[in-house]
Amino acid sequence: MGLKQTIRSLDVFPRTEEHLLQKTQSGALVSVVGLVIMATLFIHELTYYLTTYTVHEMSVDLKRGETLPIHINMTFPSLPCDVASIDAIDLSGKHEVDLDTNIWKLRLNSHGHIIGTKYLSDLVEKQHTTRNHDDKEHHDDSAKKPHKFSFDKDAENMINKVKKALENGEGCRVYGVLDVQRVAGNFHISVHALNIYVAQMIFGGAKHVNVSHMIHDLSFGPKYPGLHNPLDDTVRILRDTSGTFKYYIKIVPTEYRYISKEVLPTNQFSVSEYFSPMNEFDRTWPAVYFLYDLSPITVTIKEECWSFLHFITRLSAVLGGTFALTGMLDRWMYRLIKALTTPSARGAYR
Repeated sequence: MGLKQTIRSLDVFPRTEEHLLQKTQSGALVSVVGLVIMATLFIHELTYYLTTYTVHEMSVDLKRGETLPIHINMTFPSLPCDVASIDAIDLSGKHEVDLDTNIWKLRLNSHGHIIGTKYLSDLVEKQHTTRNHDDKEHHDDSAKKPHKFSFDKDAENMINKVKKALENGEGCRVYGVLDVQRVAGNFHISVHALNIYVAQMIFGGAKHVNVSHMIHDLSFGPKYPGLHNPLDDTVRILRDTSGTFKYYIKIVPTEYRYISKEVLPTNQFSVSEYFSPMNEFDRTWPAVYFLYDLSPITVTIKEECWSFLHFITRLSAVLGGTFALTGMLDRWMYRLIKALTTPSARGAYR
């Protein structure tokens, strides 16, 4: 009996006899409100426990010899597909003109509807080859006689075709993936692959080349949850003017580690923009440049979840605090109601 009595003395939750308990309407109201609050907080804590959060870490980028994927999806409403080309150059000295690897172009009418699909056209490739050949002849013969440029019939037909496309208000949508060296460089979309004489005959001067554009998507790798590319949905429309757009991009190598331990290598970036309008003394042709550089720091983003012990600790604190608060509120309401009703009861008795 002595042991049982000792154990009972350790009970910090002594029971009260049922006939000593007094139930009130205010207590019932507080109890219902408290239960609703505790149920709401329990659902909130459970949702919080089941939701993952991310932790960011930084380290030196040690990657070497890899390629950098550039995902492009742009629309040029005033530049026909037959004259638009993508050129790329990097610090290693690699220069590619009119890239056609995994790049598609969609011909658009004046209303933006698709009227044709194909790889980068043969016109710019053909004219680029012709330009190299003609430039060589020009340098060889310039000291002897004035150079006279001539076109074959196919080139003239193509020039007429492009002029007609301009008159009809054709545009072009360029999309695909560029794989470039993992070094600083730039890529640009322009009419630079055209022979300068061909471009002059088509547009009648650099001021008439309209490089208005809409960037639907520009990224440097796959997307991960929470990633926002700052150039997405960018619109730049030129009216009665022309010029060159330059986007200066700082690429940050990124690794996203899912809760399942899967690793997604990608890149995020920041950007600043500059526009240079054309004037009568410029000898360059309008273009849209993307000049990129890579950060030496890699950002690692890890998905993590809360521990079960952390969940129990928060849940106990929240539910216990709510229970204690509702108990205090019940006592205050009971005393207030008793204080308000007791004097009137005494007056009625007298």
